[in-house]
Amino acid sequence: MLTLDLTNAPRWHDLAPGVRVQLRPLTTALMVATRSDAAVEAVPEDAPDEERAVAFAKALARRAVLSWEGIGNADGNAIDPSSDAVDALLDIWPIFEAFQLTYVSKGLLLEQEKNVSALSPNGPSAGASATATRAKRPAKTARRG
Repeated sequence: MLTLDLTNAPRWHDLAPGVRVQLRPLTTALMVATRSDAAVEAVPEDAPDEERAVAFAKALARRAVLSWEGIGNADGNAIDPSSDAVDALLDIWPIFEAFQLTYVSKGLLLEQEKNVSALSPNGPSAGASATATRAKRPAKTARRG
C-alpha cells in the first residue's frame, strides 16, 4: 500500500557522524524545478552519466537544504547553508553517497518497485529459489563420427 505523507514537513537526515541536514520533502515540484535548473541544463548532452548525476544532486540539494548542523568553515566556525557551501558539501564523496541514499533514492522507490527483478539464486543478492531440479545423472553427449 502506498502511504501518503500529507504533512509535507521538512525532515532531518543524518549524512555522517555529527552532520545532519534538514531537507524539504522530495516532491514533484522540487524534482521538476531541479530538472530545469540552469546548472543541470548546462551539462552537455554527451557528458557521462556521472557528471549529469553530480550536477543534478547539487541542484537538488541547493533547493532542498533548509538548515544543517555540524558543518563549518576552515576555521571551525559553523556556517549557514548557501549555494556554494551546499556544492562544497556534496563534493565530499561519503556525504554525496549518503544524500543519494537517504534522500534521493527514497523518493525513487516507487519507480524502482515497478522495475524489479528476482534475486539471484547465488552471489551477492542470493535469495531467489531455483525453479528447476537437479539432473539425476549427467546428460549423454553426442558421438563424434
